Amino acid sequence: MKAVILAGGQGRRLAPYTTILPKPLMPIGEIPILEVILRQLRRAGFDDVTMAVGYLAELLMAYFGDGGKLGVRIRYSHEEQPLGTAGPLGLVAGLTDPFLVMNGDLLTTLDYRALWDCHHACAAIATVATFQRDVKIDLGVVQTDDDHWVTGYIEKPTYHYTVSTGIYIFQPEVLGHIPSQQRMDLPELILKLLAAGRRVAAYPFRGTWLDIGRPEDYDQAVAEFEQHRAEFLAGE
Repeated sequence: MKAVILAGGQGRRLAPYTTILPKPLMPIGEIPILEVILRQLRRAGFDDVTMAVGYLAELLMAYFGDGGKLGVRIRYSHEEQPLGTAGPLGLVAGLTDPFLVMNGDLLTTLDYRALWDCHHACAAIATVATFQRDVKIDLGVVQTDDDHWVTGYIEKPTYHYTVSTGIYIFQPEVLGHIPSQQRMDLPELILKLLAAGRRVAAYPFRGTWLDIGRPEDYDQAVAEFEQHRAEFLAGE
């Protein structure tokens, strides 16, 4: 079972931490967040991992090596220039079977094997793991029509959105929709698949999911990991 981990971004929102460390090496407790991901993937049966690297790649390679200490095989695919989140997939060799793609900065209790099984059961070209994000507006929201007449007034509403977790399962045919050596992000790829009439499935997830893109998100992830370590690294 193959996985591609996107680990080439500069992590500008998490500066100044990421001026010296690539974001996937940010520590959660005493280990990098990417090591937590790799342990979870190994437990789910993913033993062949390619890291798409760019920014500070040498630090990632020095820390993880060939993956032997974690019980997985790790290879590296280098971006010479930033290619977005989907573009790097076109550089990865050997993706001839279904494969998992995910960001390297996520802390989650998602069952990767259950996602894998769901993808195969629904016969989609791609499956996106999704999460419900609730956004509370601490103001009164005024609703108006095109002529600026007030039609409604909602005091401090909470809106519910289905968002991508940054975790996907792809069939190898997806690679034919990625332009060579051109920048493309994963949302663009999904829209391109839909425009081509291909079936894309959603896998709703209701557990814990955090990315560490901003300092406040990182602090929350550290606290969650310290309090619930056994949930993230079950069986270890």
